Amino acid sequence: MIKRYSLPRMSAIWSDENRFKKMLEVELFACEALARLGRIPRQSLFQIQKKARFDIERIREIERETNHDVIAFLKNLSENIGEDAKYIHMGLTSSDVLDTALSVQMQEACDILIDDTKKLLRILARKARLHKKTLMAGRTHSVHAEPTTFGLKMALYYDETRRNLERLKRARETISVGKISGAVGTYANIDPFVEAYTCKRLGLRPAKVSNQILQRDRHAEFLNAIAITGTSLEKFATEFRNLQHTEIGEVEEHFAKGQKGSSAMPHKRNPIVCERIAGLARILRANALVSMEDMVLWHERDISHSSAERIILPDSTIALDYMLNKFMDVVGHLVVYEDRMLENLEKSGGALFSGRLLVKLIDRGFTRSEAYDKIQRCAFSARKDSIEFKDAVLRDNGIRSVLNEKEIEEVFNVKYYMKNVDRIFRHVGI
Repeated sequence: MIKRYSLPRMSAIWSDENRFKKMLEVELFACEALARLGRIPRQSLFQIQKKARFDIERIREIERETNHDVIAFLKNLSENIGEDAKYIHMGLTSSDVLDTALSVQMQEACDILIDDTKKLLRILARKARLHKKTLMAGRTHSVHAEPTTFGLKMALYYDETRRNLERLKRARETISVGKISGAVGTYANIDPFVEAYTCKRLGLRPAKVSNQILQRDRHAEFLNAIAITGTSLEKFATEFRNLQHTEIGEVEEHFAKGQKGSSAMPHKRNPIVCERIAGLARILRANALVSMEDMVLWHERDISHSSAERIILPDSTIALDYMLNKFMDVVGHLVVYEDRMLENLEKSGGALFSGRLLVKLIDRGFTRSEAYDKIQRCAFSARKDSIEFKDAVLRDNGIRSVLNEKEIEEVFNVKYYMKNVDRIFRHVGI
């Protein structure tokens, strides 16, 4: 991922330094296990633990010759350890080290994403509580539907984000698995104790069965959880972008002092962060698709997944970390124009209350079809004559035959759309 969309803590997890560090941990814990089995002399284990270190530039130099990163890594370790290096990697295959180390990196990355998501939840909860009773027009098909509140919109996002948190937690559990079972997973040259010991030291579970690699449905689940979370952020951001339309103008991204909106039009205040989130979400979905392609490998494994994973795992975790942090800032500093919400609510001339009137007329003996047609005619005539919907209803003799003026006034009272807001908030847990 380019630096523009990278935050230091997440980027460090995918650095060569951290990758080789995790690989070294796998090798050292495997040596400890072999020593417990009597396969490595205690003095040799001591020397390995004392001298084992790596130099990234030296590994790269060796890899230019060997064209194999794990062999280059092991050769560099051997240069530093000396004679006792013969016990390093004994009975292991490259993927034992690579896949187990990768699982630890994914754990670390997922922990950051989980922490980010928890922070976003707190910000969404505060915004929801602040605007619990902030009236606005609810829209379906981009057209006024019924009154709602901006707080309910935020509560909806809170609840979805909580589901994403659970997805990320499940994904972390799914990828918290290691394998040290040899070339095709039969433990032919390595005792299963080595796998159990190494995985325990690393905070992983041993795979119940593997071939040369951990199966990539685990990685696909991880990347799909990331993609779904990112798509939720895009969904929320797209709503803010829509509400920032000049013709709507109900919310706006915070515009910092000195910020510019357009190189050509000085008046512009654009929702650039929300748009950036929308663009990065496309990358996450594309990478999730690649992760599913990586599930299909030849026989006990091929290496076609490796090159893709070197891109999609860092890029997706780094991008989502960036997106979550940016969206926290968007929500936390979102400018909400409550007066404009009320102004827009009135633009339909009261037609938003047609659904409540429909229920009222059915209660008074109309069939649903009769009531619907009568109310629709009132709504269309009000729009045609540029009058309030309520006035069109008041002059309709059929409706007036079952509802008096006071009862009609009650239909147009917003309190009926507010009465369950508190209940919904309690149900959501805000």
